Amino acid sequence: MLSARDIKEVAHEVGFDLCGITPAVALDSARGRFEEWLAHARNGSLDYLERNVDKRFDASLLVDGAESVVVCGVAYKNEFSDGYGDSATPRVASYALYEDYHDTIRGMLRQMAQRLGLIERGVMWRGFSDSAPVAEKTLAVRAGLGAIGRNSLLITPEYGSFIMLGELIFAEGVDEYDKPFEEDLCGECHLCVSHCPARAIIGGRAIDASRCISRLTIEPIESQVRSDRLHGWVFGCDECQSVCPYNKRVAVANDCVLMRVFSPTDYDASRWRSMTAEEFKTTFGKTPLVRAGLERLKQNLPDE
Repeated sequence: MLSARDIKEVAHEVGFDLCGITPAVALDSARGRFEEWLAHARNGSLDYLERNVDKRFDASLLVDGAESVVVCGVAYKNEFSDGYGDSATPRVASYALYEDYHDTIRGMLRQMAQRLGLIERGVMWRGFSDSAPVAEKTLAVRAGLGAIGRNSLLITPEYGSFIMLGELIFAEGVDEYDKPFEEDLCGECHLCVSHCPARAIIGGRAIDASRCISRLTIEPIESQVRSDRLHGWVFGCDECQSVCPYNKRVAVANDCVLMRVFSPTDYDASRWRSMTAEEFKTTFGKTPLVRAGLERLKQNLPDE
């Protein structure tokens, strides 16, 4: 059996800002809400969300004999997270200014597994960060890290919602698990709802992805979207986060373990339009922007 204290010390040592621990149990209530969301076609073109629903809400189907889930977070707020104001700079979501977090966080989780002796002792384990079917926000709540906000994102008291999550699932018990987070951090606040330019935030603390600007700028879509629907965003969208009171009082994460790659103010619309595929690959090849690709980013630019 592992020590919760040791786990949290190791998490801090490898660079995580938050760490909570919860038993690996089936998340039946969360699964029910998710299936209802799918039934109303709120996932838009995100067909992958319809696959592996059973695994998403049962860690034992991802790791044989899973007993524990460690949920860790990296704070990433930067100077653009509070919004772009009236700037004509093509807008890029805060997280995309860094090297792709998936590899970084999975590497940190592997370091944890190594230091905790899971690898040496042959304990079954896996590390995840967003790219696999894991109900990470639900797990984060159960691990005591924060609450789900009206915009469907995890809000933490310490770092707001500008937090990247990773999960270490393993087949061993822990001497003490964290209590689930039970406080409603939103209260009567509806700022995220009223400030979403796409009106994508719906009831039940959920998003209608068919309307969401983040999906419209990144994911496969049925046809090209008029740029005026994107409100200046060329990759992702932070509108619902920028107005959140918890995010307003959070400091910029100057010591973020994620590697910062570029500043949006260095790339006006004309520079994006004239950019070559080689320049894009050289500068942005390790960032999340490759998911959309250069031609898609150019399509997302506001009309001249």
